Amino acid sequence: MKKYSYVGVAFIILIFGIYAVPKIVNKFNTPTLVTIAKAPSFEFTNQDGKLISDSFYDKKVYVVEFFFTTCPTICPKMNENMQKIQNEFYGNPDFGIASFSINPKYDTPEILKEYAKVHGATSKNWNFLTGEQDKIYELANTGFTLYAGEDSNAEGGFEHSGMFALVDKNGNIRSRLDEYGNPIAFYDGLNPQGVQQIKEDIKILLKE
Repeated sequence: MKKYSYVGVAFIILIFGIYAVPKIVNKFNTPTLVTIAKAPSFEFTNQDGKLISDSFYDKKVYVVEFFFTTCPTICPKMNENMQKIQNEFYGNPDFGIASFSINPKYDTPEILKEYAKVHGATSKNWNFLTGEQDKIYELANTGFTLYAGEDSNAEGGFEHSGMFALVDKNGNIRSRLDEYGNPIAFYDGLNPQGVQQIKEDIKILLKE
């Protein structure tokens, strides 16, 4: 068997360390969060029948989603993950959630209140919002650029994005960069990695 000298082994370890250590360090670097756009203004009715506008979230970090209560596909998973996010920051007055129904004709405040109860949405800063459908669709598609629309061929009759938007205390949509240095823009509300990423980034924004 070929034997290596201590000097040779030490050299190999040194070279490995030079290349491995930066990768380990980078893994634990705090993500850089960039501004995607200014979050749009809105005013809708929540599950308690109160008018809620974007001013409710002034000086708060908040997460935005579009959903509907009778959704048979991705919404239950989205709100299961949203509840996890709620619980991570429960009781923090500087954190909130805004869930906009894309089927407001059915999703009345009463329906939304029961839905919130069933899904463990107990934070006073988590609003389930309903209002004029055209305005909600404009908010989704133009304001946040998170797709929402009616589709008779889709299960439940509607289609929408499964992504979450993250808004900082100054009303800016923020996100981290991907491995290539490009903004991810939104966070995957169906994927454990996306949920973990948004939790990490909420913590960063709360400190700003």
